[in-house]
Amino acid sequence: MELIIPEYYNRFRCIAAACPDSCCKEWAVDVDAASAARYRALPGELGDRLRDLLHDTPDGTVMTIENGRCPMWREDGLCRIQAELGHDALCQVCQTFPRLRHDYGDFVELGLELSCPEAARLILTSEDTITLQTLPGGEDGDYDTDAMHTLRRSREEFLAYLSTAENLPNALAVLLLYAYDVQSELDGGEAAILDPQHSLEQAQKFAKPGNMADIFRFFGTLEILTPQWKTILEGGPALLRWDPRLKYFLTYLIRRYWLQAVSDYDLVGRVKFCITACLMLGAIAGDTQETAQLFSKEIENDPDNVDAILDGAYREPALADILLLGLLLL
Repeated sequence: MELIIPEYYNRFRCIAAACPDSCCKEWAVDVDAASAARYRALPGELGDRLRDLLHDTPDGTVMTIENGRCPMWREDGLCRIQAELGHDALCQVCQTFPRLRHDYGDFVELGLELSCPEAARLILTSEDTITLQTLPGGEDGDYDTDAMHTLRRSREEFLAYLSTAENLPNALAVLLLYAYDVQSELDGGEAAILDPQHSLEQAQKFAKPGNMADIFRFFGTLEILTPQWKTILEGGPALLRWDPRLKYFLTYLIRRYWLQAVSDYDLVGRVKFCITACLMLGAIAGDTQETAQLFSKEIENDPDNVDAILDGAYREPALADILLLGLLLL
C-alpha cells in the first residue's frame, strides 16, 4: 500500500490552550458508538455529566455545546476527558482532528484540516512537498482505475505548473479550462493536455464581468456557524487582492478534492469550488491565514455547505464560468 504524506503533516502539534480558535468552540461533536458507550458507563460526577450531554440523533450520538463551547472544555483550555482519563479516552473525532485520511484501498493520502489554526499556519507557509511510503497490506482499489489514473496524472501536471506560475488569477483561469479537458477525458474523450498559454487565450475570449457581491450573497444562503462569518458576508467584498499564500491555499484544495471526483466523475464542480474559494479569500479583508481557517470551518467542515457549492457550480448564476473568468481576468 502506498502512503502519500505532505511534508507538514508530521510537523503538526496541537497548541492546546494557546490556540486562538479552539476546535472545542461552536461545533457539536460527533461521538462514535464505542466512546459514547464508554462515557455512559463511567461512574461518578464525570459520568453523570457526560450522560446529560450525550444526545442520540438519527445520524448518531453528539455532544451538545453550551454557551458556544464544548462543556468538557475547561477554563485552562484543556479537555476534561483527556485530563482525567487520558488521550485514549477521547472520542475518535477529537483524537484525530485536524488530521485527514483519504483511503482509496491500495493507496492512502494524509492531510490536515485547514479549519485548525495551527494546521492553517503550516499549510499556508509550506511548499508542496510530498513523501511516499510503501507499507505492507492494503486492499485492491475500489474505484474506476482508468478514472483514477487520469485524475492522479492530471492533478500532478497542474500542480507542477502551479508551482512555477507567477500570476495566480491567470493560473486559476487556466485551471478552469483544464478541468473541462480532464472532465472530457473522464467521460471517454481524448487525453487532456495542459497548455497554459492556449487555455489563457481562450479564457480571455470567454470572460465576462463578474460580481463578487453576488457570490457573497450566495454564500449568505448557506448554513452559517459563527457571527464573525455572518458579519463578513453581510459586509460584502473588498477589492480583490492576491496574497501569495493563496497559492498554498489552492494547492491544499487541489490535493484534498481533486481525486474525490473518482466517486462521481464530477471534476469540474470541484475545481469551481476551489476557484470560488480562492476568490472569496481574495475578497475578504484581513489576515489571509485567519480568513482561510474561518472559511474552512464554515464551509469545509459542513458537508451540506460543500454539497450546496458543488451544486451551485452548475445552478448558481454568480458561479457561471464566464463570470468567474471575468473576476479573474478583467
